[in-house]
Amino acid sequence: MDGTALLGHVDRLHTTALGAARIRRNLGIDERDVVGFCRGQIMRADCAIYRQGKNWYCETDALRITVNASSFTIITAHRVE
Repeated sequence: MDGTALLGHVDRLHTTALGAARIRRNLGIDERDVVGFCRGQIMRADCAIYRQGKNWYCETDALRITVNASSFTIITAHRVE
């Protein structure tokens, strides 16, 4: 399944307070608007988006963002090597 379903609902992306703190910690960023940061990464032309089970995975450069497919909640983000 391609990422057009996620991109079509990019305006519905959100996260919890704990999720935002987790993303900041995992990525080592001080960004206040974590959802905006993740949305920008997901919308990049070089972002590879794929669905595996109940989650979408969005990969750019050395970054992987996990989004719940039914609620569009950004669960976490990690740096990948």
